Amino acid sequence: MSRTAALYNETHQTRLAPPTSYENLLGDSIERAYAQGIHDLDGLVGYLNSAGPAGPNGQAWTNASFQTEMARLGA
Repeated sequence: MSRTAALYNETHQTRLAPPTSYENLLGDSIERAYAQGIHDLDGLVGYLNSAGPAGPNGQAWTNASFQTEMARLGA
């Protein structure tokens, strides 16, 4: 990179703390679902319910809980 190029951080580089075990497990599971061609919300929620990790508070995932958790984690 040249000295005149603008420096920037990737989103994950601006975190206040490293990802938790839960966040790593969730991210890994989402990546596996995508790798299997699952790209829709219903399919992803179904995949998470069968492969894990469990949703917040150990509950089964729903479309609403997945969207809420993604918003929380992305904040």
